[in-house]
Amino acid sequence: MDFAFSIELAALLFFVAMLAGFIDAIAGGGGLLTIPALMWAGLSPAAALATNKLQACGGSFFASLYFVRKKMVDLASIKLDIFCAFVGAAIGTIAVQLIDASMLKTLLPFLMLAIGGYFLFSKKVSEDDRHRVLTPTLFAFSAALGIGFYDGFFGPGTGSFFALAFVSLAGFGLAKATAHAKVLNFATNISSLIFFALGGKVVWMLGGLMLLGQAMGATLGSRLVVNKGTAIIKPLVVLMSVVMSTKLLGDQFQWW
Repeated sequence: MDFAFSIELAALLFFVAMLAGFIDAIAGGGGLLTIPALMWAGLSPAAALATNKLQACGGSFFASLYFVRKKMVDLASIKLDIFCAFVGAAIGTIAVQLIDASMLKTLLPFLMLAIGGYFLFSKKVSEDDRHRVLTPTLFAFSAALGIGFYDGFFGPGTGSFFALAFVSLAGFGLAKATAHAKVLNFATNISSLIFFALGGKVVWMLGGLMLLGQAMGATLGSRLVVNKGTAIIKPLVVLMSVVMSTKLLGDQFQWW
């Protein structure tokens, strides 16, 4: 898809993507910055969503790479999770073109507030691993597949949903859950990008430039996760949950 943009606009979107990548690596919710910025720049909603997936791949990839190098994630142990997340996102990306998502838009703000409340008040949220609720296989075919579908179908807060699933169902500590969430989020981003690209909706040059910004921000954010752990993740997850729910509720009232 062709789209003309100025150097000033490109620079602005680059820095927006850098900030979004930083936030995404820690708590998720960077799309609240990048999608409105892309639409403000003149892209159609479909092109904005598609291009956002391209630039998000940069952030999630470099964050994932950093966590793997720091041995916070063992890829071999979660290969089924990765596969299910990828398949779920592919199905969701196809389904969103066929199904009305208005009901999900109504429920999502309250789900995001619930996530924020869980991370704020639950005693399970710490650096320590706890007892698993689901076996690895059951986790892959329920949480990874389901959240993957959600990311392809709608998207906001996917990283928070993955982190919540790893903490509450897999028994992971918060930093470990955040690292694994980013790997699965990369799988869902790639899956959705493939189907958006097949539809010709991606603005490749602009998305590629923002991808570089995302990569830089995600690398910085990932280092904070490794070094600060719960001290930085927990308050930012709570904050982003409140911000996302407020933004989504505001959008609904404006539509009404």
